Amino acid sequence: MLTLIGLLTIGSLVVLLLVGRTSPILPLIVVPLLGALIAGFGPEAISGFFTDGIGRVTAIATMFVFAITFFGVLQDTGLFRPLIGGMVRLTRGNVIAVTVATALIGMLAHLDGAGATTFLLTIPALLPLYRKLRMSPYLMLLLLALGAGVFNMLPWAGPLGRASAVTGVDVTELWRPLIAVQVVGVVLLLALAALLGWREQRRIAAGQCADEGVLVETGTDLHEPSAEERELERPQMMWFNAALFLAVLAALFSGVLPAGYIFMIGLCLVLMLNYRSSKAQMQRIAAHAPAALSMGMIILAAGSMLGVLTGTGMLTSIAKDLVQVLPAPLVGQLHIILGLFGLPMELMLSTDAYYFGLLPVTLEVVSGLGVEPASVVYALTIGNIIGTFISPFSPALWLALGLAGLDLGRHIRYALWWMWGFSLVLFAVAWGLGLF
Repeated sequence: MLTLIGLLTIGSLVVLLLVGRTSPILPLIVVPLLGALIAGFGPEAISGFFTDGIGRVTAIATMFVFAITFFGVLQDTGLFRPLIGGMVRLTRGNVIAVTVATALIGMLAHLDGAGATTFLLTIPALLPLYRKLRMSPYLMLLLLALGAGVFNMLPWAGPLGRASAVTGVDVTELWRPLIAVQVVGVVLLLALAALLGWREQRRIAAGQCADEGVLVETGTDLHEPSAEERELERPQMMWFNAALFLAVLAALFSGVLPAGYIFMIGLCLVLMLNYRSSKAQMQRIAAHAPAALSMGMIILAAGSMLGVLTGTGMLTSIAKDLVQVLPAPLVGQLHIILGLFGLPMELMLSTDAYYFGLLPVTLEVVSGLGVEPASVVYALTIGNIIGTFISPFSPALWLALGLAGLDLGRHIRYALWWMWGFSLVLFAVAWGLGLF
């Protein structure tokens, strides 16, 4: 009976997350509560489950609130804009250089971990260049999505935070072994960008020889920041901001302080350096509070969900019964099998449904056979994360499609096989590194 209630609870949760009619916070809180009540648990027991669950994710939620605000303020100062603008200008007229620069720009713009910011910063700057060179805007979106996918493994980007909330493993501890995978991903993406640029160059040459003079024209106007954005920029503080950015990354890597505290200190410094008045500082915090609080609340809601599902024994019961149903050779490899098909699952599962619905059950199934939680996270994350911005459940992707005037169906047809292939190569690299 507990298995049945657990399956209905998780199934209802996944369906509600997929439908998207409400904020993810509502089903994450209400559905497990109803499941616990139906299973016969009273307020006192549920209170204990809640306390245990929230205790597991408080540090993660704190890190997200301050990390998102820190990187948002850095974006306000204009730290990355000159670099991106300079790369766009340097690549005009050379199709292969444009594709390589697009991949680099997508990664740099995603340093704050926010997909919406990534596309807002890059598409207006790159789209006129692609149009002038007669390059496919779907190629642009593919490269930006791949770059953002590689950098989506950063601990403040979202997926690792969700995985940390589920497993209880510190998010920076999960991230450190992934750094090598990210480095390989950067190199592979640049090589793939060059290959796709060469292919695009041949396509243009074959189909538009008569317009060769237009292809190398360099008069495209770059997207200019608005007057409000210009007022927030601090070009005279660029080197100080860059040093602060690198110092925060170094502190995260070394683990000298908890990640949340590092971002607290970093936010204080970036505000004091760039916006001296208390009014300006509060305006910058208020500007980024919606995104920061939204992610923090999702993580806290997920903590309550996992506390209830774990405390009631639903996950353990599901795992025990699933082990009896699955063929014995597959049980210990379930995370590997799911990881191999992680990217196509992006077309069916939202990020929240993937990490809060699929990951907990997989953990329970394989943990009894000695598989470490981190290994399960790596298999499911690496297999899935490159496809974040091909999913129809990604609001940032819809923003990108709107900015570029593109069609979701054509984007999926153009990008799916390249992204899945790239994901499988990274999966093989991680396997070779012994991550699972």
